[in-house]
Amino acid sequence: MRRYGGDFDYDAHGADYSAARRPDSRIAARIHAALGDARTVLNVGAGAGSYEPGDRWVLAVEPSRIMRAQRRPTSAPAIAAYAEALPLDDDAVDAAMASITVHQWSDARKGLAELRRVARGPVVVLTFDGDALSRFWLNDYAPELIAAERRRFPSIGEIAQVLGSRVTVETVPVPIDCCDGFIEAYYARPEMLLEAWVRRGQSAWGFVSIEAVADFEARLRADLTSGVWEARYGDWRRRPQYDGALRLLTGWP
Repeated sequence: MRRYGGDFDYDAHGADYSAARRPDSRIAARIHAALGDARTVLNVGAGAGSYEPGDRWVLAVEPSRIMRAQRRPTSAPAIAAYAEALPLDDDAVDAAMASITVHQWSDARKGLAELRRVARGPVVVLTFDGDALSRFWLNDYAPELIAAERRRFPSIGEIAQVLGSRVTVETVPVPIDCCDGFIEAYYARPEMLLEAWVRRGQSAWGFVSIEAVADFEARLRADLTSGVWEARYGDWRRRPQYDGALRLLTGWP
């Protein structure tokens, strides 16, 4: 039997993930609205349970035992399976969702096709537009990181092709105090990206060299201390939200 797996080993590196990555209520509201009136929801690549709705029946799919172990006792039941081979019948649930996970899958197109197969209604995908990542100031400090992320994320067009006959794409604003610690969440708090525990919740750092990470830390720390970062990017601290690369796609059959 073929085994699927993502490009990042969460069993080896995901123990601290839930400490840095907590669902933001404003982003959650958009996801839950996109699910419409679905009463049964499949959450694929569910991780520790971020963004799962609490007012519906949910089944989670998560291949990493370390990530499953970080789910709360009150979270939805989780099964060990892969997006590319979901152990569900056709049209088994009202809706399916995948939050910041498609870039981790070994075959994103196959995994998305599986979501479409098992969902009678909407398939909701929260992801990043790789082409928009370079607008972030971090590109000036960690270009290797941004380049690696752009390679990992399927294009928005590629995702949309699989989700159904009708697909909407929304830019999701990132609030200045976003509590979900993905990289763009710290657009106005650059100091946080110097914290190792924050970066442990961001798989992207696993795709750049130790030397590149050290260079990033040294340059950003120096520019924050000297005031260079403030002079160049200080206006980012005053943006109440950032319309960056975060996208919400919803597809219907």
